[in-house]
Amino acid sequence: MNQKIIVAGIGTDTGKTVISAIICKALNAEYWKPVQAGDLGNTDSHKIEKWVPGTRIHPEAYRLTQPMSPHAAAEIDQIIIEESKLQIPSTDKSLVIELAGGLMVPMREDYLNIDFVKSLQLPVVLVADYYLGSINHTLLTLNLLKSRNIPVVGIVFNGKKNEASFDVIQKRSGLKCLLEVAKEESITNEIIEKYASRINL
Repeated sequence: MNQKIIVAGIGTDTGKTVISAIICKALNAEYWKPVQAGDLGNTDSHKIEKWVPGTRIHPEAYRLTQPMSPHAAAEIDQIIIEESKLQIPSTDKSLVIELAGGLMVPMREDYLNIDFVKSLQLPVVLVADYYLGSINHTLLTLNLLKSRNIPVVGIVFNGKKNEASFDVIQKRSGLKCLLEVAKEESITNEIIEKYASRINL
């Protein structure tokens, strides 16, 4: 069955792109990053293309030059991000949609990632990294999704495991762990394939 899934993180640099690649591989899915902010020579789309060769990559709706919150990067580029240009690409295959930043990150001052997610009416895979404060950020993010009646498929835990954090998030959230991804020295096609065979979507 073809699935359309949003990959969201509890913050910035949680490993959303790696997890997106794993899901693309597992589902033979296509990929779309609606907003790319900065690093235009090595975008998240480029990384997916490298890690999962043959994946159909849909072009970004917005390519912003600065590695900043989309609303700030758009202002520098003298662009206004408009909902009408954030339309899901047409496809009859599975699709992975990766957000830029966390759910409360603004695309405009009056339009946040969470507003975009709500408009799509698609389920979310939440990526939680292990760091001091990650319990709070994970549970707050899940409460936000619940308050907007947005379905959550489950949580992917990324990085060197902290048993105490893992246990409390699992107990408090009641969500299933889809996958645990260890801290890898480098990301390769083989690493993506290894985890794609393990993910429980």
